Amino acid sequence: MSSFGRSLPISALQHWLFCQRQCALIHVERLWEENRLTVEGRILHKRADAGRAESRKGVRILRSVQIASSKLLLHGVADVVEMHQTEPYPVEYKRGRPKEHDADKVQLCAQALCLEEMTGESIKEGALFYGTAQRRMVVSFDRRLRALTEQVAEELHCFLSTAELPLSAYSPEKCDACSLIELCSPKTKQRDVAGWMIQRTEFSGVPE
Repeated sequence: MSSFGRSLPISALQHWLFCQRQCALIHVERLWEENRLTVEGRILHKRADAGRAESRKGVRILRSVQIASSKLLLHGVADVVEMHQTEPYPVEYKRGRPKEHDADKVQLCAQALCLEEMTGESIKEGALFYGTAQRRMVVSFDRRLRALTEQVAEELHCFLSTAELPLSAYSPEKCDACSLIELCSPKTKQRDVAGWMIQRTEFSGVPE
């Protein structure tokens, strides 16, 4: 992985698995828009990140932990890392409910892989805390999830080295809640990236 050169944010893996075009808009085009859902998510993360490290029932709780992997060339901030004796236990906060796809699990697993590299400890599991459900979902870092996480990281590094923007494909369950829907225009058929760039220029009011 070191041949790719630069480290990528762990959150990009979640974006990539959820929607490749969304990932490109955020991490290549540097575009972002807020909506109610993103604001709710940001508030939930602020609450999770707030406060100092503390101990509860023999478990050391660390917040906003800077993590990185030189092997996978990833970096990020873990919302919460609980230290169960010497074993780190990452906890990622998400608004909404548990999802059928693996995007959130891959993001959490990437945090675990970073922590393993940093601490030398083997991490068996972590948890996703969903704001709507108000409960944790335990995630086992098994062989399948680890392999998927490493595969997604490699795919993302390869993709970002080309900087090509994937074409849009409208999916109601994903697109209607996405804060980038106006910038993405998923209902508009586009033949190539050049067509999208023309549309973006018209949208932004920037002269040709």
